[in-house]
Amino acid sequence: MRAEIESAIRLLRSSDPDAVEKALALLQDTVFSFSMRVCGQREDAEDTMQEVLVKSLPYLPKFDNPRALLVWLYKVAKNRCLMSRRKSKFAPMQNLSLEELMPDRKELESLRQDGGINPEALAIRSESAHRLREAIQKLPPQYRIVLVMRDMEGLTDDEVAEITGLRPGTVRVRLHRARLFVRKELSQRHSRSRRTRPVTAAPAPQALPRPARCKAMFAELSNYLDEQLDDSLCTELEKHMRGCEPCQAFLSTLESTILQCRQSPKDSPNRRKASVIRKELMESYERALAGQK
Repeated sequence: MRAEIESAIRLLRSSDPDAVEKALALLQDTVFSFSMRVCGQREDAEDTMQEVLVKSLPYLPKFDNPRALLVWLYKVAKNRCLMSRRKSKFAPMQNLSLEELMPDRKELESLRQDGGINPEALAIRSESAHRLREAIQKLPPQYRIVLVMRDMEGLTDDEVAEITGLRPGTVRVRLHRARLFVRKELSQRHSRSRRTRPVTAAPAPQALPRPARCKAMFAELSNYLDEQLDDSLCTELEKHMRGCEPCQAFLSTLESTILQCRQSPKDSPNRRKASVIRKELMESYERALAGQK
């Protein structure tokens, strides 16, 4: 989305008489796509798009820095999404526990038996955009906001921290848990889809405890994949991975989850409705300019 923000800034600086309307069209796409990913409801995304642009219009000529405009837009859109009337019917209202998101020995063994996983191939084939959206909507809002901004909108940790008011370390913690949650949801759906016929078997054994040497690695996997792990920990983790096939497979499924988020197609607003909103905004903008003369 950064390219659209930069293009909007260039338009606002230009002498093109249609520049403001063109800039608004780009910002509509940006705000709507973000809002759809957070709210999961087209009506809420449209309401957010309109409200954010109404608030932004008086200030647009004052922005000469793409990053400043980006942070301002996402901050206003984020606040509006969190106040949405149409709450997700899926999202639990609690903090995510790292302990609950980590696989037990049974799942690790299942991953090992599945063999190596190609993250890119899995990201392309395994889940539709609809299933990914459903998994993300099950996230508690405070985690969903971070995941969407970081992995789907392409913002940096520092930008997410500035928009949310969180410390960068907290952003990293929430991002990792959100990724693990979505990975778990998609993995469960993938496993169910592979069951083509009922199988008669003995009762499933109780969940087995995780191997202690594996458990210590899981809290650092996102930092490792994002290349934010210090050298000593990175060496230790890679040494463990070389000797642990289940952990290698788990890392692949987490990597594929992140890739799916980053490759997810963005939603676009209804063009006719967006055009009507833009026309109303331009009329309001022109009246305001006339009143200043």
